[in-house]
Amino acid sequence: MTTWAPLARTGADPYAAALRAGHGPLFLRRADGWLLPLEVERWCARADPVDRAVLDRCEGAVLDVGCGPGRLVAELAARGRTVLGIDVSTAAVDHTVRLGGQALRRSVFEPLPGEGRWGTVLLMDGNVGIGGDPGLLLDRVGRLLAPEGLLIAETAPVDLDERVHVHLTDTREAVGEPFPWARLGTPALLRYARGWTPAGQWTAGGRRFVALRTRSASSSAEPPKSTAVISSQRAAKPSGDWPVADR
Repeated sequence: MTTWAPLARTGADPYAAALRAGHGPLFLRRADGWLLPLEVERWCARADPVDRAVLDRCEGAVLDVGCGPGRLVAELAARGRTVLGIDVSTAAVDHTVRLGGQALRRSVFEPLPGEGRWGTVLLMDGNVGIGGDPGLLLDRVGRLLAPEGLLIAETAPVDLDERVHVHLTDTREAVGEPFPWARLGTPALLRYARGWTPAGQWTAGGRRFVALRTRSASSSAEPPKSTAVISSQRAAKPSGDWPVADR
C-alpha cells in the first residue's frame, strides 16, 4: 500500500517506521475514531500464493501503483518480467530497491515513464482508494495503459462504496493532515468503470479481485509525458519493450 505525502511535512511517518520494523500496529483512522488495521506484516513479506496467482495474470510490462515495500515488484523481477513500482514514500521505494525491484518515488497523478504503453497496472492492497475519487483514478490508469491493457484491482471483501478523509496512525491518536481515501467493493468498482471491459473477478484467500481491460477504440495512447530516469534502479539490460525512458 502507498503512504501519504502530508506526513512528510509533519516529520511523523508511522508508515516508514512500520516498514523498518516489518510489522504494525498501523491503522487508517476516520474522523469518528473508526480504525482499519493495515496488513504491514503481509506487505513486508514475500509474495504469497494469492499474490503469485494474481501476478500470473499480468500481461506485458507491469506498473505497480502504490507498490509499498515491493513484494510484488520483486516477485515479478525475479520472474524476469519488466516491472516498475511507484510510491510516494521514500521508505517504500528504498525497501523495494533492496528487494531487487525497480521503483520511483512518484504519485500516480504525476507524469510517469511509459505513459500509454503499460501492459498491466496493479492496484493492490486497497490502492483502488488512492486519491479518494475512484472515477478520477480509473481515468488516470486508463491513460497509463496501452490499448486493450489490463488493470488488476483488489477490492474490499464486502460490498461498500465509501469516500472518507482519514489519518494514518500507529496509535489511536491522529497523525498529520487528513487525506482523501476510498474503499470499494467489487460492485462499486464496476459501477465506476464506465468505458472499461470487465475481464474477470475472483476471490482467493479471503481477498477479492477485479480485472478490467481498456477498450482499444477509446484508449488511443497519449505519447509519454515523462523522460524520468531510474539511475541506479535501471535494469542492467533493458529489453526493447522497456517503457522507462533512459535519457
